[in-house]
Amino acid sequence: MVNTEICDLLGIKYPILQGGMAWVSDANLAAAVSEAGGLGIIAAGNAPADLVEKEIIKAKELTDKPFGVNIMLLSPFVDDVVDTVVKHGVHVITTGAGSPGKYMDKFKNIGAKVIPVVASVALAKRMESAGVDALIAEGMESGGHIGELTTMALVPQVVDKVRIPVIAAGGVADGRGFVAALALGAKGVQMGTRFVASKECTISKLYKEAVVKAKDRDTIVTGRVTGHPVRILKNKLAREFLKLENSGATMEELEKFGDGKLRLAAREGDIINGSVMAGQISGLIKDIKPVKEIIEDIVKEAEAVLKSINSLFEGEI
Repeated sequence: MVNTEICDLLGIKYPILQGGMAWVSDANLAAAVSEAGGLGIIAAGNAPADLVEKEIIKAKELTDKPFGVNIMLLSPFVDDVVDTVVKHGVHVITTGAGSPGKYMDKFKNIGAKVIPVVASVALAKRMESAGVDALIAEGMESGGHIGELTTMALVPQVVDKVRIPVIAAGGVADGRGFVAALALGAKGVQMGTRFVASKECTISKLYKEAVVKAKDRDTIVTGRVTGHPVRILKNKLAREFLKLENSGATMEELEKFGDGKLRLAAREGDIINGSVMAGQISGLIKDIKPVKEIIEDIVKEAEAVLKSINSLFEGEI
């Protein structure tokens, strides 16, 4: 069995985390991942605290295993969301879009492990200084909001500059990617797009099918001029957004155009006019299956890959 210090840190069987994806990562998906031995994560996104609380309560009804909440630090409801996760003693807090430093004392007082998502070495070092427990180094292959560095370039550079465990994210969907992340120095992986294409994911079936049908070059990055680039599948929305960007539209115009588009795709199933956030690894995903099967297949394949590598060094093949 593949076991790293992340397993001990988070109290999980496998060092596999499920990404916190707004409008996607709800209690059903998070509980399924935790029950299968990974760490499920509920995405708070821009949701108000009462909705986040409902998901936390539901997750606790579905599993007694550890799970986490991803807090988007730019959310207008962030203070209330923080108080909610503290109130319910959530095991793990992952964060994005800022520094969790302001809330560290609250998190530590309940014994929660704090793991920010970082896209650069500089940010990783700042987060370590703030006292976080681990880091998620996310490459630009990921779906949704992205940085500028690839996973393969980012992860080993972060690993070399910090003393806390690093979890690799971006471009991982099978056992080969999992082993590659370990080879780069990561102690685990976070996956989003692979779990989108799962039975327990409650988003529109059309969204899932779009991921499964996607080929290697079917994602595109929008919003670069805003400073907050987003990777999505190519569709009518993507074409119109890029046209608007290139026309010199203001930040306000771009934000207005993109408002509500992720919910439109994920919950209403409009994959033409909605934002279908997905990573470049979509081209590798060919089926929709139970979370337990996804995780077990990854672990089984990873163990086989590791054995094959070991035999190479032993001169057996």
